[in-house]
Amino acid sequence: MFDSSAAFFYLFAAILIFASLNVITARNPVHAALYLVLSFFSAAALWLLLQAEFLAITLVLVYVGAVMVLFLFVVMMVDFDLDKLRQGFWSNLRVALPVGALIVFEMGAIVLRSFQVPEATAPKVTDPSNTKALGKVLYTQYVYAFEIAAVILLVAIVAAIALTLRRRKDSRSQNPGEQVKVRAEDRLTMVSFKDGRPE
Repeated sequence: MFDSSAAFFYLFAAILIFASLNVITARNPVHAALYLVLSFFSAAALWLLLQAEFLAITLVLVYVGAVMVLFLFVVMMVDFDLDKLRQGFWSNLRVALPVGALIVFEMGAIVLRSFQVPEATAPKVTDPSNTKALGKVLYTQYVYAFEIAAVILLVAIVAAIALTLRRRKDSRSQNPGEQVKVRAEDRLTMVSFKDGRPE
């Protein structure tokens, strides 16, 4: 019997692997960023297949909608010297190989162990919307932590704006306070002329 969910899983998993490999092998940084966007969309589709709608929409809105737009903006605005970046690439192979082998070993151990653990019975869920359940937990049990995180992010935004805001000496700007203080008689001076000369 044909299982459509399994077919979609293998399809999006293949797209995710293809896009991930192209992220690290693409020579053009703009192409690498676009492949990263494709990998995020594929991962969001996998989250949807696992019925984790909140994680899927968060991945699309936060990473694709905000972070990747920033990445693409930086990559397209900054003039990268690709030849200079590739210099000394193979000199880091002594450190990169052991780290890569360690990561592959850890991921393989986790995947092999997941096949050996007996399958746990999922708890019965009365409400099919996991977004609603997550919202209840987030805004009741973890409401203080959520508000503290929001305040920290707000302070970070204000600090970033304050650090990047610089006053230019050659720029002209209006001062509303000085404009309000001006009196009507200071704006206009009446001069009477006689024979083409002011009196």
